[in-house]
Amino acid sequence: MRQGWSTEKKSRIISDEEKENTAYHEVGHALLSKLLKHCDPLHKVSIIPRGMALGITMTLPEKDHLTLSKVQLLDRLTMTLGGRVAEELVYGKEAITTGASNDLEKVTSLARKMVTVYGMSEKMGYMAYGKSEEHVFMGRDFGHSRDFSEEIAADIDKEVKKIVDGCYTNAQKLLAENKDMLEYISKKLLEEETLDEKEFSVLMDKVKEDRV
Repeated sequence: MRQGWSTEKKSRIISDEEKENTAYHEVGHALLSKLLKHCDPLHKVSIIPRGMALGITMTLPEKDHLTLSKVQLLDRLTMTLGGRVAEELVYGKEAITTGASNDLEKVTSLARKMVTVYGMSEKMGYMAYGKSEEHVFMGRDFGHSRDFSEEIAADIDKEVKKIVDGCYTNAQKLLAENKDMLEYISKKLLEEETLDEKEFSVLMDKVKEDRV
């Protein structure tokens, strides 16, 4: 799942199995972007390779965000985990792929910032943890160094895991409740290769009608 839209690489040879897995993965992201209240609106979802990615889900904010609320960040984490959750839901835990590695890096980084930078963990309190390594002449931040104990570091890790686990559980619940939608739209994405927001919404509505 990415928010950019790089050059298509239709010449890349992808097996049918990988293509199907990619469709479920990307629809997992896209479906959560529609089901969660505080995600940026879906723009497009595609399984045409771009760069190193086999597929892409693109969301676009309706307006520029100068700040983000905790609920917005939690929904963003949940959506980002949607690809891995979809794989697990369809193929089982033993058949998950490496395709979610970039997603997991993003999730871990954002959840850690929520705890150590944004003061969004009740247990850790309203404090920032870690000294910013900023070069005074270049005006650039090169990262953070630890200025706290091993005990605090362990508590931070637990809080980060708690946030990520909570978002993963939420993604599992939503996608399990809408597995019929996940299956139907993924099959359509395999046929069309790219769906825009309007097309995606029409497919969601079709599944809702069939449930009645």
